[in-house]
Amino acid sequence: MLNIALFGPPGAGKGTQSALLIEKYKLTYISTGDLLRQEIAEGTEIGKEAGDIINRGQLVSDEMIVELIEKRIMTTANNGILFDGFPRTLVQAYILEGLLLKLNTSLACMLSLVVPREELITRLLERGKSSGRSDDTAEVIEYRLEEYENKTKPVIEFYQLREKYIPINGVGPIPEVFKRLTESVDRTLQNVWFNLVLTGAPGSGKGTQGRLLAEKYHLYYISTGSLLRREVKANTEIGIKAKEVMDKGDLVSDELVIQLIEREIQQHNSVRGFIFKGFPRTVIQAYILDGLLRRLNSTVSYCIELNASTLESVKRLSSRAKTPNARSYDMNTDLIIHRLEEFHQKTVAVGSFYDKQHKFASVDATGDQETVFNRLSERVEKAMRILR
Repeated sequence: MLNIALFGPPGAGKGTQSALLIEKYKLTYISTGDLLRQEIAEGTEIGKEAGDIINRGQLVSDEMIVELIEKRIMTTANNGILFDGFPRTLVQAYILEGLLLKLNTSLACMLSLVVPREELITRLLERGKSSGRSDDTAEVIEYRLEEYENKTKPVIEFYQLREKYIPINGVGPIPEVFKRLTESVDRTLQNVWFNLVLTGAPGSGKGTQGRLLAEKYHLYYISTGSLLRREVKANTEIGIKAKEVMDKGDLVSDELVIQLIEREIQQHNSVRGFIFKGFPRTVIQAYILDGLLRRLNSTVSYCIELNASTLESVKRLSSRAKTPNARSYDMNTDLIIHRLEEFHQKTVAVGSFYDKQHKFASVDATGDQETVFNRLSERVEKAMRILR
């Protein structure tokens, strides 16, 4: 998801630019002002309380804002969210992190429209002539600008420390300001990792297709099987422990796999994203991967299952047993069946885990390598468009 906060004092043009941004990036628009005005217009209990506060030029309570925003996020968020007028305080900045955590995502950037004070006052007074808004009067405007200066500076520092604060010159024709904003968003998107989980039964082609996808989209390919075999070959402590389990066709313990995955991510954290093959294999591992990526301010972007029938998987694994790429567990039909049973018992649930987050697709794995690769590429590009 692409989540943006559009920041700036009253009169900076947030409403106008927000409309353009949500159209371009297909985002859900959340304006605290609009949400509050809707409550006021409907005469709700929150609306009555908020109306009195707004008419005095003051900011409504965090509790009130959170209640409205959370409802909006949970019911409408899909491709991403553009926040207009939130967060306005340091407390709200922390609250926003918590709200986005529920969606397994985070804020990509805070774009701040910078406009001189004299220009802001002129704009607001002009707007007041036609808007009929009670907060567009000279006295209230001065108070609102003062409130903004006093309460929002810590928010700027909050996002500066996280390298997410981007000041934008808000003076000039609307198309010029919009161009400055989109250039900043597009630069930010280049730094957003695309992390793909590639799952599927043994023999479905994950290794072959994973490497091809990594090369095409400039992602780093991580195969737990390859990492474990490397440890086994080097006769490391992890390798010795893993070999006994792998030879039986069982899954290696989470403790061992985590060490290898985390080390690999840390050693290659300058890439554009990762393709994970063979991990996660269980729902527990899916939670673990989320935790590992969150430490790097990222998350799983999408999960694709390569869907092959049991008969097709058995044929492929039996054929691989006759090649130099054979695995120890390819040599025995009983082990092959055991591995397929392990997949259906433990790994199928991983797809459901990501499907509930609207991050999952199943792709037909039958056909030649190029045909399957084209199907996967089409799905990956669709997922990337949603994210970016």
